[in-house]
Amino acid sequence: MQIGFLDILIILSYFIFVLIIGLKFSGRAGQSIEEFFVSGRSLPWWLAGTSMVATTFAADTPLAVTGLVANHGIAGNWLWWNMVMSGLLTVFFYSRLWHRSGVLTDVEFTEIRYGGNAAAILRGFRALYLALPINSIIMGWVTLAMAKIIGTAIGLDKWTAVLICVVVTLSYSLLSGLWGVVVTDFFQFFIAIIGAIFLAVFAVNYVGGFDALMMKIDSLQGGKEQVLSFMPEVGSAWMPLSAVFVYLAVNWWASWYPGSEPGGGGYIAQRIFSAKNEKHGIFSTLWFNVAHYTIRPWPWIIVALASLVAYPELIDKESGYVLMIVDALPDGLKGLLLASFAAAFMSTISTQLNWGSSYLVNDFYKRFIKKDGTARHYVLVSRLSTLLILALGALSTMAMDTISGAWKFLMAIGAGTGLVYILRWYWWRINAWSEISAMLASFILSMVLQFAVGISPDEPEQFAILMILTVLGSSIVWISVTFLTAPEKDEVLVQFYKKVRPAGKLWKQVYQKHNLGQSEDSIGVSLRDWIFGIILIYCFLFSVGNFLFASIITGTILLIISFIAGFLIWRDLREI
Repeated sequence: MQIGFLDILIILSYFIFVLIIGLKFSGRAGQSIEEFFVSGRSLPWWLAGTSMVATTFAADTPLAVTGLVANHGIAGNWLWWNMVMSGLLTVFFYSRLWHRSGVLTDVEFTEIRYGGNAAAILRGFRALYLALPINSIIMGWVTLAMAKIIGTAIGLDKWTAVLICVVVTLSYSLLSGLWGVVVTDFFQFFIAIIGAIFLAVFAVNYVGGFDALMMKIDSLQGGKEQVLSFMPEVGSAWMPLSAVFVYLAVNWWASWYPGSEPGGGGYIAQRIFSAKNEKHGIFSTLWFNVAHYTIRPWPWIIVALASLVAYPELIDKESGYVLMIVDALPDGLKGLLLASFAAAFMSTISTQLNWGSSYLVNDFYKRFIKKDGTARHYVLVSRLSTLLILALGALSTMAMDTISGAWKFLMAIGAGTGLVYILRWYWWRINAWSEISAMLASFILSMVLQFAVGISPDEPEQFAILMILTVLGSSIVWISVTFLTAPEKDEVLVQFYKKVRPAGKLWKQVYQKHNLGQSEDSIGVSLRDWIFGIILIYCFLFSVGNFLFASIITGTILLIISFIAGFLIWRDLREI
């Protein structure tokens, strides 16, 4: 691709801009690890929530969506659309509890909820497990996407170009901690969205307009009905019904996945800790889920459909998105799109670096190695650990072929742990060994089924079998371990209940025994708002799709239902 002067100017201006932000917040972030990792717990909801959206809007996401649509039609997006239900659980059931916990990381939570050596072992293990191998996988697929983009679009050696993005990201991440991350995320989100919309418009024009796009899609196997269907038909060649059943009935509550953890966690929990108060924590996660599932998907899907008809023989379907940038955009807009991809890439990598470093420093180094260091010492160690994590992420990129494949692999090894993360807040009987056994069983079962039995997560029907077997087996293990081991000691349970005040009857044995009083939170209201939230997001998501494909009446009805659900949620939340 020929890069004009305007393209270069746009890209360089963006890089300079983010470095200025890093310098601006460097002094504040260096004061303590609380400033470095949770912004002094002072973020407003709109900034924390937009940062969550920007983090999940990585360079990999539109490429992975393109691959899903090319292989399975629009219904292929249920691989991640099903996570609406998990994300909204975090909003209405867990965000206020996370904020009350007062921890610096979600891993630190383990020694508030559990006690003794088992809790310490779990905290140390999860810190290393999430910060190093899991974080490396996430950073690997994000970097793989950026390598594909630059290698396809520019012709510059892809690793040299990615190195430039990584150095800039690393610079402001090291300087400014979470402050620099969330402020740049705010601008990166809008840059990335604008770029995606521009590309969708030009991609449709490139294939001859919307009517021509629909005609060419109709000539594909299955025709428009199957390719454009939001839900697969029985016997569909594009997306087996068994896979969608697993997405809707199992994945969202059973599987751990970054950004959509059952019960919250990871960088979502980190942003909740950073919010001003409980109300800002709830609204930040609500805004994140609405924006994540309703604002972002359709520009990517439209480009994916255009690439499907423009490059029908393309082997690497994910790269079709990048080819649309190369072929469909004029000079200047190519620079904007590359800057938007750089923004998406950097927002995610910067969060992964800060998030992973928080585990290594707060939950391993400070907890087990040096407990009495100065604030500046821990900030220095945080910056050094950031370098380590970046190096491991770069190495993991070399072992990956496809982005959606890496998504499925991570879902599979975390299958079966989700129910523990959901129940540990609301059921006193869960103990540290429940969580340890769930993690180990899920990982071992998944690896055996994939590499010994030969079940492939890349095939939808086999992925469904893999998920069901892993969830079933690991659930049997952790439930058995829970009842075969002793519950947490009374003093641990009482201290946790006083601090977090979870609602529901599953803590009745604790709060009645110790005269603690029942929580003022309402499970019923939370459940009602969770249902309204699901209606809001899916109706809004599919109303936009219906408007795009000229189903105006259906789109209007869905939009009205969505607004009614949103009003009912607002009516409940305004009382907080």
